[in-house]
Amino acid sequence: MKRHFFVLAAVMISNQLLAQQDTTLLNEAVVTANRYPSRTSLTGKVVSIITREELERSGGKDLSQVLAEQAGISIAGANSNTGKDKSIYLRGGYVSHTLVTIDGIPVYDPSGIGGNFDIRNLSLSQIERIEILKGSQSTLYGSDAINGVINIITRKTQGQKTSGNTGISYGSFGTWRAHAGIYGRAAGLEYNSNYTFTDSKGMNEAVNKGSYPVTDKDHYRQHNFQAGLGFTPVKGLSIKPFIRYSDIDGAIDQGAFTDELDYTYRQKSWQAGLRNELKWKQHSLTLLYNYNGVDRRYTDDSVKSRNGFDSWSAGHYKGNEHFADLFWVLKKNKQLTLSGGLDFRASVTDQSFQSISFFGPYSSRYSKDSLRQQQGAVYAAVNWNAPSGFNLEAGSRLNLHSEYGPFPVFSLNPSWLLHKKIKIYANFSSAYRTPSLYQLYSEYGNSELKPEAGVTTEGGLQYYAPGHHWTARVTGFNRRVKDIIFFYYNSSTFQSQYINQDRQHDYGVEFESSWRIGQDIDVSAFYTWVDGRIHTKNGGKDTSYFNLLRRPRSSAGIRGSARVGKHLLMNSSLQWNGKRKDAYFDNSSFSTVYTTLKSYVLWNLYAEYGLGHDRFKLFADLRNITDSHYTEISGFNTAGFNAAAGFRYHF
Repeated sequence: MKRHFFVLAAVMISNQLLAQQDTTLLNEAVVTANRYPSRTSLTGKVVSIITREELERSGGKDLSQVLAEQAGISIAGANSNTGKDKSIYLRGGYVSHTLVTIDGIPVYDPSGIGGNFDIRNLSLSQIERIEILKGSQSTLYGSDAINGVINIITRKTQGQKTSGNTGISYGSFGTWRAHAGIYGRAAGLEYNSNYTFTDSKGMNEAVNKGSYPVTDKDHYRQHNFQAGLGFTPVKGLSIKPFIRYSDIDGAIDQGAFTDELDYTYRQKSWQAGLRNELKWKQHSLTLLYNYNGVDRRYTDDSVKSRNGFDSWSAGHYKGNEHFADLFWVLKKNKQLTLSGGLDFRASVTDQSFQSISFFGPYSSRYSKDSLRQQQGAVYAAVNWNAPSGFNLEAGSRLNLHSEYGPFPVFSLNPSWLLHKKIKIYANFSSAYRTPSLYQLYSEYGNSELKPEAGVTTEGGLQYYAPGHHWTARVTGFNRRVKDIIFFYYNSSTFQSQYINQDRQHDYGVEFESSWRIGQDIDVSAFYTWVDGRIHTKNGGKDTSYFNLLRRPRSSAGIRGSARVGKHLLMNSSLQWNGKRKDAYFDNSSFSTVYTTLKSYVLWNLYAEYGLGHDRFKLFADLRNITDSHYTEISGFNTAGFNAAAGFRYHF
């Protein structure tokens, strides 16, 4: 560990290329904190922003790799094979406790066990910016927002003229990435469309262990498309329909240390809807509608199977969800803003599985006739911004679920900006997660499940130096979640079922700082520490233990950019992740194996050179320059030194 901190310190001192955009300025406008545009100085919520400039400087990265470089976020699988599933741990919390929204609309996977949205469905070229809102946020966003919200804001028309972009890159593992987009306005109509393509030969996903000398590369291919329109039929009214589509085709392995030569999957997902907004006087009324669908197939085909059980298997999982939200905002004056709304969500899924093993054929099927749920909610919030610099946000939501009935949550967020230099803030809020369709109604389902319920307390201090060339923020948080859904096996009856049993307690500290040195250099750094324990019943007795698997207690990073001359820009990042606990299932002993993963450092370097008034840019992205050998998930490979190069063109 001492050596890793020495490397971090040495690079901070010697490499003036380490920098990052300052995203914590007082007048930075965000929409995620209150669901309407508001300056960061007027909210006590903890918000981090990834700008379009930062996304463009991400070269050959994908969305998971960009998010994994942010303070407080750990993503298992970010640096594994391209097609490996990406699990988001925000502030050390459960994967299912972080809500992903697209343009403020919650998105889920109704066919999944946990219901989490797959971030592989979005490419960086489709994204304008990302706002990360930490802490419990169910008052405004509903289910799953226990750890926080990651709001992905898609690219749309900018200005009056038609504009567009295109680009292509090639890199390690035979990976091609290409994109093209066009944006503009004509005859009172605004339009945008974007297409991206990714194709990778991939790496061998699982570590080869045992008596299998032959391994394979697990390929990945993806098509992404999104499009939107906007028009204003009457003054103050805007109507904006949209559509997004993703088609993924790839190969995966069976599990930890279990390579597979013929295990493939195909995933299609789509979202379609519209955003209608009506403004008059001091009011705004927004109607959101989103249809979200997913269709996934897994096939383990024939005699090449290595799982030691099935000689053939196929799973088919379909789901869709309707979401509607009516949101109202009233700005009575500069000090007082009232907001509130109604939303409704309905989900269904079809699931089937067939296999052939030494026990014979097996099949199961659950249809949408039985796997469905509905929920609605009413919510309201008030924001008071006093001239003295004191701000107060308070709100509440009542959620009504078709199975467990009503469930209330609240939020209280005071903050005080002193002399436009120091912001003191404290947040006290509750949140919930609705059980998934699988947990409610599958063969292991339990329709008596209650929602997982959390309460978060956080507080902190942010300092803005004169001229805002330097800013620092420190935040401490404490999160308690009860009624955690647990997969219970009864050794007497040999039956399994999901039940509410566990309690989770997580707490930690985050430190973030940014410096702007002149006009050409920005430097930033972060350090996070998180700890947590689960409290459960084992053998009829209460017990507790550390359970933040695959999540480091400590992590630190430095990121940034420096401009050399008029056309050359260099970006660099250095990130350290501490030791992590992990567990995997051993197919040989049929038992769970617990292990400790070593700490590691990743150093990345990016450079771009602009031509033709910087419309045409050549770039190179070098990742894991020191070729660190490390493990993110036990039994699975990670990328050593890898690189990508290409160009982007804006017109």
